[in-house]
Amino acid sequence: MNKALRNAHRSHRVPSWQAVERGLLKRCHRPFTVLWTALQAAILVFGLTGVAFPAEIASRDVWNKIAPYFKPPCEYADDFGAYRSPLVFADGQPVKTAAEWQRRRQEIRQYWLDAIGHWPELLEKPVIETLETSRRENFTHKKVRIPVATQKTIDGYLLLPDGEGPFPAVIVVYYDAESGAGLNPKSALRDFGYQLTRRGFVTLSIGWPRDFTDAENPKRQTLSTLAYIAANCCNALAALAEVDPKRIGICGHSFGGKWALFAACLYDRFAAAAWSDPGIVFDEKRPNVNYWEPWYLGWEAQQQRKPGVPTASNPRTGPYKKLYEEGHDLHELHVLMAPRPFLVSGGAEDPPERWKALNHSVAVNRLLGYENRVAMTNRPGHSPTEQSNEQMYLFFQYFLGVKSP
Repeated sequence: MNKALRNAHRSHRVPSWQAVERGLLKRCHRPFTVLWTALQAAILVFGLTGVAFPAEIASRDVWNKIAPYFKPPCEYADDFGAYRSPLVFADGQPVKTAAEWQRRRQEIRQYWLDAIGHWPELLEKPVIETLETSRRENFTHKKVRIPVATQKTIDGYLLLPDGEGPFPAVIVVYYDAESGAGLNPKSALRDFGYQLTRRGFVTLSIGWPRDFTDAENPKRQTLSTLAYIAANCCNALAALAEVDPKRIGICGHSFGGKWALFAACLYDRFAAAAWSDPGIVFDEKRPNVNYWEPWYLGWEAQQQRKPGVPTASNPRTGPYKKLYEEGHDLHELHVLMAPRPFLVSGGAEDPPERWKALNHSVAVNRLLGYENRVAMTNRPGHSPTEQSNEQMYLFFQYFLGVKSP
């Protein structure tokens, strides 16, 4: 049996047809092509049970539009940069099997939570409260209140498409909830929730509860607390009758991209993620890739640094100092996504050379028997564009299962 099919059978998931076709047709004579085409047609007609990403079968037209973004430019193919390989245990032993990867994965997650602060227990059965309801275009608009921690709620916007669910869903995170819901005219190209709901997704747009994250800093860094908030929102969203709990994604731009990155990597219930130009690795040459700041990973009770790139007179602080100086980087979080798909919508802070970090996630997915799980698009500037947003929406359509409009 072909390796891609064998792994799919073992995990009850279907690999990309492109990967399967390459593996089968490479080994077979031309007459087999007819049989393979018939097999594909039968599967499309009768369906399969237990498919994690149904759009991989139904939306080949969407796949054709996004497929190029899953391959690095030639100059970065198989270039792993100077990043420490995640496929090596802390004691120096290599990871050789999928079973060993599960132990290594837990080791990575434990290290990062030890560094940035562990979460409290997730809320049990969080319930979204509706505050206001109205109609907008082809969906229902609700202002809602979501429990995100013990005795802590935040307000956001829940957008529900017309039609019969359950639907896939995406959480949109940013400085404010209004931007994601399409209610902030100053953030026209950050209205990810509004645009995705028009395409058939349930979306929940939330903003940064800075008073809460600041208060939690003695226990954990801001990005850890934000990831915990998103995890509770994910569970609240999953409890809705309109939502398919197995098809929930998360996305955000810039600061929101950082938030979405930490949330998706640290919480396995997110089925897919898109990060718009957050700075996906530590990079002290770029001031906007500012994980060193106290409101991200640099908070320290004994020493509050001034904003700006670390220097001798304004040194690194907090967990960021330890992570950076010991040679750890965010690619170690990226690999926790495998085999869940993610897209980097790269701009000024995440140029094509970031493939050096992303290639490590590609390698982990290959160990697990998966291809086409890591993608990056690129644009010159930091701000999203209509084209980069379209690429992101198609990514979610493909992996979370909404048909093309």
